[in-house]
Amino acid sequence: MEKTPKPYGTWSSPISEEMLAGSLNLIDVQWADDGETLVWAERHDGFTSLMVRRPGQAPRRLNDSINIRGGCGYGGGEFALRGDSVVFAADDGRLYAAHLDTGLPRPITPPWGAVASPAISHDGEWVAFVHSHQDVDRIGLVDIGGTHWPTIAAQGADFYMQPTFQPDDRRLLWVAWDHPAMPWMATRVEAAHLSLDDGTPSVGDTQILYGADDPRDIARQQPLFSPTGTHLAHLSDQSGRWQVIVEDLSTGQTTALSDPLRDVGGPAWIQGLRYYAWEPSGDSVLAISSDLGASRIDRLPLNGAHEPTGLFNDYTHLSQLSLAPSGHVACLAESSLCPPRVVSATAGKTHIERFSSSERLGPDDLAVVKPVSWSTGTAGPIETVHGLYYPPTNATQRGTGRPPALVMIHGGPTSQRTQRFEARNQYFASRGFAVLDVNYRGSTGYGRQYMEALFGQWGVVDVEDAVGGARFLVDEGLAAKDQLVIMGGSAGGYTVLQTLTTHPGVFKAGVCLYGISDLFALQMGTHKFEAHYNDTLIGILPEDAETFRARSPIFRAEAIQDRLAIYHGAKDRVVPPDQAEAIADSLRRRGVDLLHHVYEDEGHGWRRTDTIKHFHRSLLDFLQRHVIFG
Repeated sequence: MEKTPKPYGTWSSPISEEMLAGSLNLIDVQWADDGETLVWAERHDGFTSLMVRRPGQAPRRLNDSINIRGGCGYGGGEFALRGDSVVFAADDGRLYAAHLDTGLPRPITPPWGAVASPAISHDGEWVAFVHSHQDVDRIGLVDIGGTHWPTIAAQGADFYMQPTFQPDDRRLLWVAWDHPAMPWMATRVEAAHLSLDDGTPSVGDTQILYGADDPRDIARQQPLFSPTGTHLAHLSDQSGRWQVIVEDLSTGQTTALSDPLRDVGGPAWIQGLRYYAWEPSGDSVLAISSDLGASRIDRLPLNGAHEPTGLFNDYTHLSQLSLAPSGHVACLAESSLCPPRVVSATAGKTHIERFSSSERLGPDDLAVVKPVSWSTGTAGPIETVHGLYYPPTNATQRGTGRPPALVMIHGGPTSQRTQRFEARNQYFASRGFAVLDVNYRGSTGYGRQYMEALFGQWGVVDVEDAVGGARFLVDEGLAAKDQLVIMGGSAGGYTVLQTLTTHPGVFKAGVCLYGISDLFALQMGTHKFEAHYNDTLIGILPEDAETFRARSPIFRAEAIQDRLAIYHGAKDRVVPPDQAEAIADSLRRRGVDLLHHVYEDEGHGWRRTDTIKHFHRSLLDFLQRHVIFG
């Protein structure tokens, strides 16, 4: 079919704001012990439902009024299964237990603090969990009936995650770390012996299994016993890449099972992440490995070479791997051409268990993501920057010349854009924008050395890489030089503001979503999880106050001459709204083109359908007025 010529950035698109707002956010998926029942969590319009699919039945919702949400840090670790029971964390700060088929969920912990990452003992009688209250974190232990007050199993570290029981329930393991480290910098795997026989739990002293004598900082996560309890696995980035490490408990010998050039693991921004699982025989591990933002499932035998399984090969982003005792596999899966799905595999045959959207679009309506790279322009240990490029794509329209481009900066900043379904990118690509996701130095997914390149350099190398990405697009003929836009949220919003202050004129406009403008205010007012994050990224106060000032956009707001759209949530506790107000006031006084919108019912990010619709409509209007036609 002949395509109709139309200016880039003005194409009509089949990807509507309603489509984006109406999609589900798939959170997690797990098999029950029968090997046939599948349970997953899905979120829509701020409410998370737990869905249960028994064999031969349609899925049904388990919770009607209780909103499921892991409450520690940025969330995650919503639920756990054992037998016919499920235990889940709710946004009221309590753990609830329920039968998968009948009966209402019942609270098993008091409404005190926040909870996450429940783990049920193998006998089904006890629940370990992460608890946080008034900035004190701990591992708790409670009977699944909730008849007794919870017991503190571990306390004293600044943070905890991923509790897990030994198969005989005689030992409890977890991951712990302390300030100023983040969980992708230095963590420990700890354990304590349990006595649960008389109905009253007794917990022994904490022992450090891995991490006590590390010669340098090593991040570890997801400890998991083999089904027979003969081996203990965990993830470690000691080699510079996340790998599966297995210890033979009878000999103490440890072995790295996974490909040293690929990652099995990533930054633990949230609780409950699962990158691998033991096969029922205990002779091998299935693991999600990734490189250049694309993932696959590998089989890692205890004795033999790792190899791709071929499972879910139609997808390029896989997460939350679950393996049933029957050998069935499930995970969340997506690609740049496929919105997220809950998928399973039985005897090698793939089944789609849940769609997150209507999926009414054809392949010609969606942009195929392409990994790209460009030079840092400087000599050093890291000379190449990575990114993901989305070309302007539309089944019925075409442009002439070069398109406008959105240079997207992810949050974190220790995070990564992957080859998943980025609905926002597709929304703009289908309207005639080129889109570049910049995985600047400091991003994960390219090895620990690449991540550590941002240490002490936040606000410098991320800015250089954003500008470098824009110039790469122009040099490659992929974007119009006078129609470049930089956009990012949270830490990415900080990079947007910092770039506009230090490189005015490179971008025609900026889009800052709940971004940071004052590093001093961030240091003094952020939540516990990131309270010492700046120690590594910027420096330590008060000694490095001058660096904080030099890299805070608020002190150079008058340098911002490019048009700017600022969006924020009134209930944002991570980056308070006054960080945006100060920048907006400066632009108003000087008459710089500004769009400033505050969503009264939102926090750090958008969850409500009305917000998602308004945001995309208003931003598109801003870009067309001030970039395409302005």
